[in-house]
Amino acid sequence: MAQDRLTVLVIGATGKQGGAVSRSLLGKGHQVKALTRSPGSEAARVLREMGAEVVQGDLADPDSLDRAARGADALFGVTFPHRGVEAEVAQGRAIVELVSRADLAHLVFSSVASADQETGIPHFDTKARIEEAIAEAEIPATVIAPVFFMDNFLGGDWRQGLESGNLVMAMPPERALQQIAVDDIGAMAAFAFENRERLTGARIDIAGDELTGVEAARKLSRALGHEVRFQELSLETLRQQSPEYATMFKWFDDVGYSADVEALRKGFPEVGWHRFDEWAREVAAEELEPAPVG
Repeated sequence: MAQDRLTVLVIGATGKQGGAVSRSLLGKGHQVKALTRSPGSEAARVLREMGAEVVQGDLADPDSLDRAARGADALFGVTFPHRGVEAEVAQGRAIVELVSRADLAHLVFSSVASADQETGIPHFDTKARIEEAIAEAEIPATVIAPVFFMDNFLGGDWRQGLESGNLVMAMPPERALQQIAVDDIGAMAAFAFENRERLTGARIDIAGDELTGVEAARKLSRALGHEVRFQELSLETLRQQSPEYATMFKWFDDVGYSADVEALRKGFPEVGWHRFDEWAREVAAEELEPAPVG
């Protein structure tokens, strides 16, 4: 291990990214202070059993954050877009202010890949504003910026579709999309904490693979043991459901992420980057119900 045992306050520890970061840090022998608004939840119980110290707190409550940060060396920060643009920016500023007040040695902030490219996607542009606040505060920070999550397919309509044999995406079948396993986000964050001197000040777009929807369906078919068919959803249909997601998927097709997948594998082999087929075998096959027979 590159550093002595660290105590890291993890924002959103019961969510996808925070949970992955917590698991990776605990697996490396570090102490995790898992911040959550619901310390009695099942996800909090699991973290507690893994060895984390679960602490109650809210990004809208500075006093709770100050209490949670006592004894911490560093902080993992992530923000949540579901409450709107300004609310997410406020979350980011709360994280920045906490790092300054508590005089923490390192912030690892999870943004989104290409957020610094003026994409016009609201929740990308919000992350860019938070990155600007981090830079202006001149705090010791590393920004990791993940692409589309492979694990998105395990929730909501995507999950239901896969369990019935369909992968539905609002992209042309021949258009590739960069993706990343959530566990790799956790591993990269843990690596950044352990290698603070090397990565303070860095901003890194991170991805584990790049493939088309047709290729993803083929790999999922093999992993799940039943046929998964790719189906293109029209942007107009998606726009009726979510204008912001339609804007994002149009950007995926028109521009797309540009993380250097092979350079990441060579530069940070410790992360153990997942290719999509590896993720499908190790994660999706365990999480998804088999398709009905007949």
